[in-house]
Amino acid sequence: MLTYLYVALGGALGTVARFALSGYVANRFGETFPWGTLIINVSGSFVIGFFASLTSPDEGRWVVGGPGRQFFMVGICGGYTTFSSFSLQTLTLAQKGEWSAVVGNVFGSVILCLVAVWLGWAAGTAINLRKGS
Repeated sequence: MLTYLYVALGGALGTVARFALSGYVANRFGETFPWGTLIINVSGSFVIGFFASLTSPDEGRWVVGGPGRQFFMVGICGGYTTFSSFSLQTLTLAQKGEWSAVVGNVFGSVILCLVAVWLGWAAGTAINLRKGS
């Protein structure tokens, strides 16, 4: 039951971070393209890859137990990233006939997030390899 509380707390923190960053980006760059959602999904993908690698039970440099990993990866990262928002915003762009924005958002959110999670994992793995340092 305590793990559920950790996940809920992490989710609340991630959601507040998403709301704050998305609002900042919208105010700074406008709302014609969902830049905030894209930035959140890419940065969240990097962070979850980085954390997953660093805390991997087999090769991780940081020892983080199951509840801690759940708090961060399911709670914070799950609350922070916004794939449901991405889906709705992409549908709205499609309904408006803004096909270049649809393609840009889909490409950016899928390809960039996959690259970001890989880069995060690679960065964490590089740190893990320096265990003896």
